[in-house]
Amino acid sequence: MELTLWNVALSFVVAVIGYVLKEKAAELNRLSILLNKTREEVAKEYVTKVEVHADINRVMNRLEVLDAKLDRLIESNRVRGI
Repeated sequence: MELTLWNVALSFVVAVIGYVLKEKAAELNRLSILLNKTREEVAKEYVTKVEVHADINRVMNRLEVLDAKLDRLIESNRVRGI
């Protein structure tokens, strides 16, 4: 009789441990899927190095054009004597 109770108790403990492990594995799988989806979404929002360099080059080119215009304006004002 004592052996039967011991077997029932151990079976119950093993069943509880198995259930907890199954739930943890399912949760880990769910978190893994969410992490992968998050990585995909984050990658959509950030720019690449090539895009950043292209944008910076466009801004620098515009600044060089403005600088040249300012230089011409200053030179023309010096020539006029203003």
